[in-house]
Amino acid sequence: MKKKVRNSKLHIGGFILELLILGIAYYMFLPAINPNVFSFWVFVIFAIMVTWVISSFNTVFDTNYSVLNRLRDLPKATLVSMSSVVIIMVGIVLVNIIVGPIFNAKSYSERIIVEDGVFADDIKEVDFSKVPLLDKDSSEKVGDRIMGQYSEYVSQFYVSDEYTQINYNDEIVRVTPLEYDGFIKWLTNKKNGIGAYITVNSVNGEVKLVKLDEGMKYLNSAYFNHNLKRKLRFTYPFTNFGEAKFEIDNDGNPYYVIPTLSYTGVGRKTKVTGAIIFNPINGESKKYKLEDVPTWVDNVYRADLVIDQVNDWGTYKKGFLNSIFGQKEVVNTTEGYNYLALGDDIYLYTGITSVLADESNLGFILTNLRTGKTKFYNVPGAEEYSAMDSAKGQVQQMNYTSTFPLLINLGGKPTYLVSLKDNAGLVKMYGFVDVSDYQKVVVTDASLGINKAASNYLSSNPKGISSDILKSKDITVSKITNAVKDGNTYYYIVDTEGNKYVANITVSDILPFVSSGTKLNVRYASEANITEIVKIVD
Repeated sequence: MKKKVRNSKLHIGGFILELLILGIAYYMFLPAINPNVFSFWVFVIFAIMVTWVISSFNTVFDTNYSVLNRLRDLPKATLVSMSSVVIIMVGIVLVNIIVGPIFNAKSYSERIIVEDGVFADDIKEVDFSKVPLLDKDSSEKVGDRIMGQYSEYVSQFYVSDEYTQINYNDEIVRVTPLEYDGFIKWLTNKKNGIGAYITVNSVNGEVKLVKLDEGMKYLNSAYFNHNLKRKLRFTYPFTNFGEAKFEIDNDGNPYYVIPTLSYTGVGRKTKVTGAIIFNPINGESKKYKLEDVPTWVDNVYRADLVIDQVNDWGTYKKGFLNSIFGQKEVVNTTEGYNYLALGDDIYLYTGITSVLADESNLGFILTNLRTGKTKFYNVPGAEEYSAMDSAKGQVQQMNYTSTFPLLINLGGKPTYLVSLKDNAGLVKMYGFVDVSDYQKVVVTDASLGINKAASNYLSSNPKGISSDILKSKDITVSKITNAVKDGNTYYYIVDTEGNKYVANITVSDILPFVSSGTKLNVRYASEANITEIVKIVD
């Protein structure tokens, strides 16, 4: 009788130990309870292994069994456990092959619907007050620097490296939260939370540390039930999550935007179904369908997911076999990407190039990162890295690095804009490169401003300028002189009102014959202390 009681306690103890181990593992790794997620099956396999170890222990020490029975039952339990693991793994592989592109090339090519766009209609003339000239690396440098000015924060927190690009009340900014600097700092600050986040204006580099009336308590760096991922998992145990993105609404309130995902098979053909808007201050959240996501949200689609979907569109639209053998009309995205602000939304930009990976683009795509809507623009031209090298080549002695290009409409033509940075990550020059011919490139010192850089580029190629953006003015020449600079002749003009102008000889053949009293109709892109004339109308 005592043996039976002892053995019963042994089995109960083993069962409790198993539940304890699995509970701790679930609390730590937080897999979605969803068979379409690979992490779920990893947890199932782990549970099988834990069950096998504990049951084997029970079998060995169960005195109800003879030694012979114990030696016979132990291999059986091992065989069942190992067979279950193998069946799961083989099943995942088979299912993923069946639902993969080999048999479903068309559905993979339609993961994202790509419509044709017209560059001149959709991409308006560039407004430099909305062009993100600072990339993420530069934003991090200026954002991290401001922490030193706030002694109450710098000793307790660190700046997250998120720096999410958003459109905040018609300003292009990157925003990032502060995070707890370790367990002890969390323990001593968790009651009040973290009461600030940082914004960096991507146009002018202005950085702000924004203080909150109430601190954020649910963050990636928080522990136990205050950890962001754990709070989300316990609230939505069956939901597949994408990566949480930190954003602020139009009133400056902080939120995390977490895309909800669905899969085909196990982790295949990822699809965004909506988003969860999570308040890190009080832990409240709300799930939205994709079409209902609030318009202030800018980041529902991750860049790598968009790239993956576009590559499937370009690879499989003519079938699986064609993607390997004939490769007719097979295209891929280029290696890099950047962001554009159009209207109230942030768009991902990347080039589309032949699968043969030559140094030219067939066009480019723009994807709305809130809605996922994507357009392809048939604008053949230089591949982005060729344009970057071309800009760097103008000042190769400086050893500057180039940011990935922004595609803009300048003078009615598609143009690459890059920033050239020194070893400290500071922007030193702006470069403009003609998309259709990357040999046409002009770089200008960043201290002169982006408008001056654009004017320099436009005046270097006046025949390619759209008259829509040029300003017109009738002037009467009071004084004109000329000088040769860098092998080019420039004419310096003062009109009867005292305004100063400069014009390259390439602007007009009549410049050598202009004298005091001559009336001219001049065109220019922007006014300055010395306005650059880009066209003279006869």
